[in-house]
Amino acid sequence: MNIIPWKPFDELTTLRREMDSLWDRFFPETPFHERLTHEWLPTIDLTETKNKLVLKAELPGLEAKDVELSLTEDVLTIRGEKKEEKEEKDEHRFFVERYHGAFERKIKLPTLIKTDKIDATFDKGILTINLPKSEEAKKKEIKIKVH
Repeated sequence: MNIIPWKPFDELTTLRREMDSLWDRFFPETPFHERLTHEWLPTIDLTETKNKLVLKAELPGLEAKDVELSLTEDVLTIRGEKKEEKEEKDEHRFFVERYHGAFERKIKLPTLIKTDKIDATFDKGILTINLPKSEEAKKKEIKIKVH
C-alpha cells in the first residue's frame, strides 16, 4: 500500500479551474468583456439640498473641453476622453496604470430637474453640476387639519 501525501489546497485548485471554465462559458472573451476589465469611470458624489441636486465628478488630467454632458429624462450622462501621453524616445516604462481612452458614465437622478437651469463648472479636475429641482419635485409640507 502506497502512502500518498495529502495536499490540502489541491481541491481548491480544482474548484478554481472549474469556476474559471464555467465563467468562460457564460462570458467568453469579447470586446464587451474586455471593456469590463479595463474601463475607467469617473468617481462621483451626488448630494441633495432642499432646492437642488449637486453632482461632483473627479476627472483628473482632463479639461472642460474633453467632457460632454447630456440629460435625457432622468438620466445624466457624462462622457469624454482622456488622451494617452506620448512615450518619449528613450523612455522605458515600468508601470502604466493610468487610464486613457473614452469613458461614459450614466447617472439616474432621483428627482425631476429644471433642465433650463442646469449649471456646470470645471475646476482642478473636479466637474461640479448644479441640478435645480423642479417645483413638483420639491418637498412640500402638508398641514393636517384637526376636526
